[in-house]
Amino acid sequence: KDGKSFSMIADQGMVDKTLKSQSGRSFVIKYVPVSNGCIILISEDSDQIGAISVSISSSNKSNTAKVISSKYDSIFINTISEMVSRMKNGICITSLYSLKQLTLDDMKIIMDQIRDLTRA
Repeated sequence: KDGKSFSMIADQGMVDKTLKSQSGRSFVIKYVPVSNGCIILISEDSDQIGAISVSISSSNKSNTAKVISSKYDSIFINTISEMVSRMKNGICITSLYSLKQLTLDDMKIIMDQIRDLTRA
């Protein structure tokens, strides 16, 4: 296939959301569903790749690998990756780029948005 038809197919399922937390921080969430899982990119203020966790799930069990460790929020990124891989019963690749540690409010709005995206 030529590159043009590939990008049109890839764009059909991708969702791009911008969120603003109560603390005034702005996050972009890009969600790309695929037949055996999804890719989730979460970044603060700009499109950047950050910490990366990959989870795979089968039969309600998930295994997670930290590809790039998070400076601030490793438990949060692993939780997202594992939760989504179990919801999709497949693979979830999650990237999180943040300028500083997330607050509970930041985590809540990100998690709520991801739950909404993965249920759709």
